[in-house]
Amino acid sequence: MNLSSIYKKALELNSISLEEGVFLFRNAPLEEIIFIANELRKIHVPGNEVTWMIDRNVNITNVCISSCRFCNFHRTAGDNESYITTIEEYKEKINELYKLGGDQLLLQGGMHPKLGLSFYKDLFKQLKQLYPTLKLHALGPAEIVHISKLENLDYKKVLEELVDAGLDSLPGGGAEILCDRVRQIVSPGKCKSDEWLKVMIDAHKINLPTSATMMFGHAETIEERCYHMIRIRDVQHKKPENHYGFIAFIPWPFQDENTVLKTRYGITNTINTDEYLRTLALSRIILNNITNIQASWLTVGINTGQLALHAGANDLGSIMIEENVVSSAGAKNKLDAEGIQKTITDAGFVPKRRNQKYEIIK
Repeated sequence: MNLSSIYKKALELNSISLEEGVFLFRNAPLEEIIFIANELRKIHVPGNEVTWMIDRNVNITNVCISSCRFCNFHRTAGDNESYITTIEEYKEKINELYKLGGDQLLLQGGMHPKLGLSFYKDLFKQLKQLYPTLKLHALGPAEIVHISKLENLDYKKVLEELVDAGLDSLPGGGAEILCDRVRQIVSPGKCKSDEWLKVMIDAHKINLPTSATMMFGHAETIEERCYHMIRIRDVQHKKPENHYGFIAFIPWPFQDENTVLKTRYGITNTINTDEYLRTLALSRIILNNITNIQASWLTVGINTGQLALHAGANDLGSIMIEENVVSSAGAKNKLDAEGIQKTITDAGFVPKRRNQKYEIIK
């Protein structure tokens, strides 16, 4: 096994193996793996444009039975700080979103023990009735698994019901690392890796646009990090022809401030700038069937986000009008619409605003 042959294989858009991915990560000079990833970015996304968007994160509830050990945001059902967002609160948040030029809500759970399918259907329908142009990028595989168990329905049925009620796309949150050894450490109450992937397979069957994430830099090995990417790639290979599948992949480093993983288990964020860029570049190389790679400026900072645009990423994500989970664990970076466009321009690219399907908004 040698670097030149793996580079050639990657540049021809052939799938590299787990062993080849690990070999690249451990042996490729950083400047070389970045160069290869940037060349692949030019193949997947020709030109000099970098996309961004305006949306707003809203937590449907902070009640969650998952109790992930990296999440400081969740509460139990009986906690004094527990809540379910009201329609009046949604109106206030959506009106602010519209004033800022956005039209999408990223609606994230909690896995609330008492909120079933009818709650989410009613919520989606009501929001669409109030705001017909609103796009709902909502829930995620872990919440779909949770709802399906509450209702004794299969994943596909739950997804179809939610789409009928107004769901426009499915976020790729809750993936963490798609290896059950790691999940047992960081998120033991959440769905298993096979369940997460099965939800996405079913979403792709009904042509529901999805994304995929990877939270790394905690309890996983380099082999498990590469394995995660390959499992995502394998599911993408299974999507029906001309269906959306995974539109984007977003790798982001674990944020450790005051988390149970850090305070009780001594697991801290191990990712520096070089390792983040190496991991992001490797994702561009391994994921030869996913067009868009997003840089996580929120977790790595604006300067590193700009470097990522030269290391395989072609998207800088959203201005994140409201974000609670990652911010509560130490991510403090902020950008508005003007700032994110300046960030892209200063990095040498042309900013283009997009929607969730990566369609450019004129």
